[in-house]
Amino acid sequence: MDTRLPTFDDVLAAAARIAPHANHTPVLRSRSLDALAGAQLHFKCEHLQRIGAFKFRGACNAVQALDADTAARGVVTHSSGNHGAALALAARERGIPAHVVVPEGANAVKLAAIEAYGANVHRCAANQAAREATAARIVADTGARLVHPYADPDVIAGQGTAALELLSEAGPLDALVTPLGGGGLTCGSALVAAARGGAAVFGAEPAGAPDAFESLRQGRHVTELVPDTLCDGLRATVGSPNLALMQQLRVQALLATDAEVVAAMRLLWGRLKQVVEPSAAIALAVVLKHPEHFAGKRVGLILSGGNVDLDALPW
Repeated sequence: MDTRLPTFDDVLAAAARIAPHANHTPVLRSRSLDALAGAQLHFKCEHLQRIGAFKFRGACNAVQALDADTAARGVVTHSSGNHGAALALAARERGIPAHVVVPEGANAVKLAAIEAYGANVHRCAANQAAREATAARIVADTGARLVHPYADPDVIAGQGTAALELLSEAGPLDALVTPLGGGGLTCGSALVAAARGGAAVFGAEPAGAPDAFESLRQGRHVTELVPDTLCDGLRATVGSPNLALMQQLRVQALLATDAEVVAAMRLLWGRLKQVVEPSAAIALAVVLKHPEHFAGKRVGLILSGGNVDLDALPW
């Protein structure tokens, strides 16, 4: 796997590369949510992105960046949902095969999307080691290129294009908040923030999956925690290059409980009239929980996805 750290120039290149394919999603405001937070909130609506999540940006950039010979062998990834669907769609648009390793117990809506976009689905046990081992076997068998869900530099650069659009539309921000799982969106956003005004970047992480929070606090890569959260998109362990970038760019991680995430999700559905998944609502949850970082400030929040299993709503 490519382990180089991406730069802001890579984000700019990604923006040009994915422009014909990705949606330019809206930025929404809510006076009532501003009043609750005591801040000016600007919501980047990536749940309205293709496949229902920001993940299409990174997957599309990674697929479109491949040379023709490499692309012809196809792509492979492991994903609990949104990245798998994103890679499947990006591969379909380029006319190449996609293999997606899916852990048992994955979100049914996201699994259905992966299958609908034509990927070859491979099941594995619900742990990181099984995901990576299965993906490695497929790479060895097929010669396909591994497109890691969050540690691939082209994926990170592609995810950063959401923050690029947000700053372009909302203007200068004091703070930028993204959901934090593996770290692709957070790192891409931090690259943009550092180059465009220096907004403080906060990764919103579930209290039941605080590996990035602990990694930043302890100054080492904490990988032994077992995630326990309804935020299914944020259960992945933060990537090594992602952690290095977060440390370099002084990203802070903030925690919210599942109950706080559900409350924020209800607010976003009720006040903003937007259907977002728990992994997206956590951005608002941490803003409301940690006002010391946000009160009186202009704050950008990336609503990362909207692929909700309507048969398993958390209320």
